[in-house]
Amino acid sequence: MLTSLGEVDIGVRVKALEELLARKGLIDPTALDAVVDFYETKVGPRNGARVVARAWVDPAYKQRLLSDATAAIAELRYTGAQGEHMVVAENTEAVHNIVVCTLCSCYPWPVLGLPPVWYKSMPYRSRVVRDPRGVLEEFGTHLPETTEIRVWDSNSEIRYMVLPRRPAGTEGMDEEALAALVTRDSMIGVREALAPGDVAGEAA
Repeated sequence: MLTSLGEVDIGVRVKALEELLARKGLIDPTALDAVVDFYETKVGPRNGARVVARAWVDPAYKQRLLSDATAAIAELRYTGAQGEHMVVAENTEAVHNIVVCTLCSCYPWPVLGLPPVWYKSMPYRSRVVRDPRGVLEEFGTHLPETTEIRVWDSNSEIRYMVLPRRPAGTEGMDEEALAALVTRDSMIGVREALAPGDVAGEAA
């Protein structure tokens, strides 16, 4: 499965590089751990989920988000390095968006936290451009043949996030409940948002 390709190799290389830099005194492992913990436990995809939930319930905010994502996200005070220039692509019945960084692993940290290992892997970065429908199917996302799939390539200048479709049966749910349906993968575009009742089964 795509999500496991390259994970062990990348993990070993990153750990070896971290140990080498620490031995040379070029990084402070404690400070590095604090940064990682901040983005994994305090940011994660929670900020992005709140952005999506707000757009689902507030049409005016959604319009601002699609026309100037950087400013709209800043309204909720989710700003910082790696999120200076944002573009949000909306999924519809006719169009499904998916995000990649083909050159490295550019990713909107302030709204999605740290990128998953598979996002940084060469198999994902190369295949999603050539065969996006096949990659989506490996994530369990099966779209009608009539659905257009658009691939957005993040870079050092612009980072993309997907506005997933609001699940059916969520009428009347408040923003907090809606945010719980929004996953990191749905904001990258490899999966749809969760349906009501599926939150407990969501994998990390």
